[in-house]
Amino acid sequence: MKQRTIARSVELVGIGLHKGVPVQMRLEPLPKNSGIIFYRKDKNVKIPLSFENVVDTRMATVIGKDGVSVSTIEHLMSAVYSYGIDNLLIILDNDEVPIMDGSAIAYCMLLDEAHLRIQNAPKKVLRIKREVKVQDGQKYALLRPSDRFALGFTIDFDHPAIGRQHYRFEFDLPSYIEQIARARTFGFLYQVQYLRSQGLALGGSLDNAIVLDEKRILNPEGLRYEDEFVRHKILDAIGDLSLLGMAVMGEYEAYAASHHLNHLLTQKIFEDSKNYEIVEAKTKMIEGYMIGAAYAKE
Repeated sequence: MKQRTIARSVELVGIGLHKGVPVQMRLEPLPKNSGIIFYRKDKNVKIPLSFENVVDTRMATVIGKDGVSVSTIEHLMSAVYSYGIDNLLIILDNDEVPIMDGSAIAYCMLLDEAHLRIQNAPKKVLRIKREVKVQDGQKYALLRPSDRFALGFTIDFDHPAIGRQHYRFEFDLPSYIEQIARARTFGFLYQVQYLRSQGLALGGSLDNAIVLDEKRILNPEGLRYEDEFVRHKILDAIGDLSLLGMAVMGEYEAYAASHHLNHLLTQKIFEDSKNYEIVEAKTKMIEGYMIGAAYAKE
């Protein structure tokens, strides 16, 4: 497997979830070994995608540098990771990635429009060598050794429309697009009211999130999947794991995990070199990832 970038520049305009203002986002190809870089053109600051640049995880995954930040990167990065893109410049004119419909499918469509370009450099893979776990009470997130990339997530909400849900996903791109990418973010009406009182979630609406009151889902169209809530948690986890900086060979498992726990997990992996090794990707080594990459190239 080789590194890849996009074949041509593409852009879109959408609303930022928290400020509620229009944001223009442009994706441009980068040379091999460049990595993923966010560029705030309004501040002339570049922020490389890295767990070391995470500055906030309370409401979303936020990266920053020199006092400049980019918020809500996880949905975009979930799609970028799933398309196997190693090198990409993401240009923004504000401090949020556009929320679009609250899922990752709009970014998948944008990447399909851009097409992919294979680059003459080997793709690096982070192979998990032993289990690494972070925990907060009963909540936890872990990565364990596996010969492919897979994710299992369990949520348990005391709400009649959600309850306990579990989903296990063995990664490849066609399955990601079909099973995960369209799952929307969700929140409760009382949370939205509080956030807006704090000047947040000003761009949130039934067009870009599933909203629930005490008993039911308020979106008139209902759910896209019966278990859309837990599928979105997997979407988020893929985006958060992208901050490891390369493809992952290992199995992720979580119970009620958050952006914060995912960030702690990425930190803990690199705390001990016995937890991982960095290898060059080979077809047999990472078969599921190859299926996705081939699909994206077509």
